[in-house]
Amino acid sequence: MRAVAAVGLILLCASAHADVIDSSASGFTDKVTLNIQALPEDVYRKLVRNIGDWWDPSHTFSGNAHNLSIEEKPGGCFCEKLPSDGGVRHMEVLYFSPGKQLVLGGALGPLQTLAATGAMTIKFAPGEGGTKLEVVYTVVGYLPAGMNTWAAPVDGVLQVQFGRLKNFVEHGDPAPKK
Repeated sequence: MRAVAAVGLILLCASAHADVIDSSASGFTDKVTLNIQALPEDVYRKLVRNIGDWWDPSHTFSGNAHNLSIEEKPGGCFCEKLPSDGGVRHMEVLYFSPGKQLVLGGALGPLQTLAATGAMTIKFAPGEGGTKLEVVYTVVGYLPAGMNTWAAPVDGVLQVQFGRLKNFVEHGDPAPKK
């Protein structure tokens, strides 16, 4: 079963091109680029309004991606509801232009417990057969071992997440095609 999951993950990651474009002790920048067979407005809408349908639940605090939401307003929250009326703010909406660009500020997942923050810029442009999606996530902070130790793990997570978005938009299912 693990072999099948590993093959699926490899196929999913192959659909997205990701690179750590720079990395140092004080931070790193990761870039994911992929083509999605849908109009930019549709990709934007599904990214923002249907995040619970494509986000990997294993990368949530609650284990349920349907607890995630993104408020479409400056200062809006990319948040997650937790049991017992708890919650977590993953990032903050800094800028949005539906179908064109979304900029989020903050630190995702385990980066939140570090002295780190970041800016994630997601651009939606007409592209080959639909939308060229470009995600750039720049993270800065302090960690004795160097923030660059987080570059490869973050790159892997972003590849998976945005590959799942592509699959959801194109096929209605975030899982990789078999």
